[in-house]
Amino acid sequence: MEKVIIVWKIYKLGDTEVCATKNVNVAIKKGEHVAILGPSGSGKSTMMNLVGALDVPTKGSIFLDGKDIGKMSESQLAQLRGKTIGFVFQQFNLIPSLTATQNVELPMMFYGVAASERLKRAHALLRVAIARALANEPDVILADEPTGNLDSTTGKSIMLMLGELHAKGKTIIMVTHDVDLVKHAQRVIELKDGQVVKDKRVK
Repeated sequence: MEKVIIVWKIYKLGDTEVCATKNVNVAIKKGEHVAILGPSGSGKSTMMNLVGALDVPTKGSIFLDGKDIGKMSESQLAQLRGKTIGFVFQQFNLIPSLTATQNVELPMMFYGVAASERLKRAHALLRVAIARALANEPDVILADEPTGNLDSTTGKSIMLMLGELHAKGKTIIMVTHDVDLVKHAQRVIELKDGQVVKDKRVK
């Protein structure tokens, strides 16, 4: 698997055109562990949508194994996403004032489940997002802020799981604003204002 991206993504807000990504030219090889780093508004979420075939570029092309996914039908894109790409999303509809573990434990508290059992179940359930991403044994895992809603202990566990998947040959593409997470990647692509400002190997 190799993705080559030479794309622009332009959105319209009324009469104003907003370039979410500009002249992005990146190749991601099979088996790489890549972090796409950038602050809010840098274009990293747009990049994830493009790489994950959830959106198509306004200009340019995205290739997967030599095939231009911008020319695929909706059914072909859906099949591609289902078989080739696994998604770990950031949003879990959690209560913001609680950690992810506490969110999962909350309903169990009302039923008198012991604290040790609550914690055990919570950590197991928080892995469901990754289990779902792996359901069809995809070659590529796209992780959107994979530790964003997690307490530090569970976050480390999730990153360990992603590392184990990479060791098994999966391609990991992680979108994050957290500079501490890039140490887990082999390569960091940094975005600013929709453009790649840095692309370097860290391992």
